[in-house]
Amino acid sequence: MSTIDRELLAERAAAVVRHLDRVAEHLPGDPADLRPLTSATDTVVLHLWQAVQVVIDLAVSTCVRLGLGSPPTYADAFRQLADAGVIADELAQRLARAAGFRNLVVHGYGQLDLRRVHAIAVAGPADLRTFLAALRDHEG
Repeated sequence: MSTIDRELLAERAAAVVRHLDRVAEHLPGDPADLRPLTSATDTVVLHLWQAVQVVIDLAVSTCVRLGLGSPPTYADAFRQLADAGVIADELAQRLARAAGFRNLVVHGYGQLDLRRVHAIAVAGPADLRTFLAALRDHEG
């Protein structure tokens, strides 16, 4: 069983922060202003997806490094980390939903509910940052 690679974590955390900063820069205050086929919407969706993807990649690699096995799904990676005490159960549930958002973006961009995307872009970054902090603070 190996520990979390601190250098890799710091590098990937910085990437997540850069993506979340781009989301914040382009996210309109009013959900109705997030409209299809606009640069702001494309930027928000792209950078939110990228931030979530980096967190997913970290979750999967952390499961493997900690000897928890290779999770069958992205959502399972967060559940395994919760079961191992690395992150809280409630956070794992929310991040499992973030993995679902990632899948929706990758496999069906045209079907996105932009009001929901706006809500995710407002609330989701805190969960991504909490996840990164939990990995940083984990001793295992």
